[in-house]
Amino acid sequence: MRRRLRSSAVVAALLAAFAPGGASAQAISRGFDLERAGQPGLAATYYLSSVRGDPTNLSALLGLERVLPQLQRMPELLPLAQRAVASDPANGSLRGLLLRTYLALDLPDSAAAVAQRWARGRPGDEAPYREWAFALADRHSYAAARQVLLAGRQTLGQPAAFAVELATLAQQTGDWEGAAQEWGIVVTSAPAQAQTALTQLAEAPADQRERIVRRLSARGASPAAARLAAELVLGWGDPARAWTIFEATIDAPSAETGYALRRFADLAGALGTPAASRVRGLALSRFATFAPERVAVRARVEAARSFLQAGDAAAARSELERVAADGGAPPDVQRLATTTLIGALIEEGKLDSATARLRGAGSRLGAEDRVALGAALARARIRQGDLALADSVLATDSSVESLALHGWIALYRGDLREAGAQFRAAGPYAGARRDATERTAMLALIERVPRDSFPALGRALLTLARGDSAAAVTALRRAADELTVEQGRGDVLLAAGRICERLGPQGEATAIVLFEEVVRIGGTGSAPPAAELAWANVLIRQGHPEPAIRHLENVILSYPESAVVPEARRRLDAAKGAIPKS
Repeated sequence: MRRRLRSSAVVAALLAAFAPGGASAQAISRGFDLERAGQPGLAATYYLSSVRGDPTNLSALLGLERVLPQLQRMPELLPLAQRAVASDPANGSLRGLLLRTYLALDLPDSAAAVAQRWARGRPGDEAPYREWAFALADRHSYAAARQVLLAGRQTLGQPAAFAVELATLAQQTGDWEGAAQEWGIVVTSAPAQAQTALTQLAEAPADQRERIVRRLSARGASPAAARLAAELVLGWGDPARAWTIFEATIDAPSAETGYALRRFADLAGALGTPAASRVRGLALSRFATFAPERVAVRARVEAARSFLQAGDAAAARSELERVAADGGAPPDVQRLATTTLIGALIEEGKLDSATARLRGAGSRLGAEDRVALGAALARARIRQGDLALADSVLATDSSVESLALHGWIALYRGDLREAGAQFRAAGPYAGARRDATERTAMLALIERVPRDSFPALGRALLTLARGDSAAAVTALRRAADELTVEQGRGDVLLAAGRICERLGPQGEATAIVLFEEVVRIGGTGSAPPAAELAWANVLIRQGHPEPAIRHLENVILSYPESAVVPEARRRLDAAKGAIPKS
C-alpha cells in the first residue's frame, strides 16, 4: 500500500512538472535533490521523464549517467545516449556521453568507433581524443589512454598536443621520467604553466628525482625545461646545483629570461637558508643586467642583501659599489645602497673604508641611518680594541644609543664613574632589549665597586667584548683579587662565573668553583644568593637534582628578601618533580 501511494505521488509530481506551463528544469532540480539525498531510484525516475520530453537534455542524461550504475541499470542509458547523438550529432558533449556509456558497458570497439567518427567529422579538434582518453583512464586503462593521446598528437601534427594529459597519466602510473618529458614540452610551449609543472613534479619520490632532472636538462632540452629542472633541484635542497643548471640557460637578453631569473630568485629567497640566499643574490645580479635601469639598481641592492645574508660580504660590496657609483639612481635607492654598502664594509672588517664612506655619504644618508651606522662602526672598533677611534666615530652623535656606547668605552678604559653616568643618561631603553639588559647588569656591578677608576676591570671586560671569554674570566678573577668582599669582590667573581656558564659544559666546572667562592665569602649584597641560584642551575643541567635542591632551599631560607627567591622557588618545584618517586 505504501509503495502504491509513493508511486502515485511520483506520477502526480511528474504530471505537474510537464503539464502546460510546467518546466523540465523543475524535474531535473527535483532529481538532483533526490540524488543528493541518497535516493538514486527516485532521482532516475525524474531524469528519465525529462529525457522523454527532450532526448538531448544533457543535464538529465548526465544525471542518469551518475545514478544508473548505482542501480545496476546502466544498459538503459545506451539507447538514450544513441538517440541523443542521432538528434544532435554536432554536440560533442553528447558524443562524449555515448563514448563513456559504451566503455561502461565494456564495449571498447563501439566506443572507439564513436571517437573515430567524431574525430573525422571535426578534423583539427582535440576534444574527441581527450574525451576518449579520459574515459579510458576513468576505467583504469592507462596504457590505452596514452596510446589514444599519442595517436591524436600524431594525427593533429601538433608536438605539444595533450602534453598535460600525458604527463598526468605518466604520474598516475609511476612513470616520473615520462611525466618530466611531457611537462618539459608543456613549459616550452606554454611558459605560464611553469608553476603547475613545478608543483606536480615536486611530489616525485626521492629515488626518481635524478631521472627527472636528467630528462629535463639533457643536451638539446629547451631553456624552459632546463629551468624547470633548476627550480626542482632548488626546492629539493641543492641551491648551488640548481644555479649551475639555471645559469646554463641564460643567453641573449630577453623579457622571458629576465622573468625567469626574477622567478628563480624569488623561489630561492623563500627557502631562507644561507646557500639559497647566495643563489638568490647571483640570480638578482644577472637579472640586473637584463632589467631597465631603475629596476636594475633596486635588483642590485636586493642582491647585495642576499649576499650579506649568505655571509658573502665581498659579493655584496661589489653590487653596492656599482649602485653607489650610479649617479642616475633614484635617491631612495642611493640611500639604501650606501647604507647597505657601509654595513657590508663593517661586516668585512674594512673599518677605515667604512669610515671614509660614512664621512663622504653626505645627503645620501638620513639622520637615522647615519646614527645606526655610526653605532655599528663604533662597536666594530671596540671589538678591535681601538677605543680612541670608537670615540671619534661617536664624537658628533648625541643619541641615547651613542650615550650608551660612550658608557661602554669609558668602562673599558676603567673609568667607572663616567661609565655609570653615561649608562644612567642613556636610560633603560636605548638599543635592543638584550643591550639594555646587559647595560643594567653592568651598572649594578659598577655601583657595587666603590672606585672611580678600575683599569683592571675595564681591561677584563674589553677582553670579553673582543670575543675572548676564557681570557676574560682569568682577567676578572685577577681584578677580583684587588677587591675586598665589601668592595664587590663577590660581584666580579659572579660575573666571571656567568661567563663560564655561557661556555657550555666545558666551562661549568670553573663556573661552580666561582659560584662556590662567592657563596663562601658571603657579604651583604645580591651576589651570594644569585651565585647559589646559578650554582643550583648548573647542577640541574648536569643531572644532579638532589644537591641542587639543597642549594635552592638555602637561597629561599637564608635570603628571604632577595629578588632571586621567586626564581629559586620555581626551580625548586621543577627539581623536585625531576626526582623519581621511590
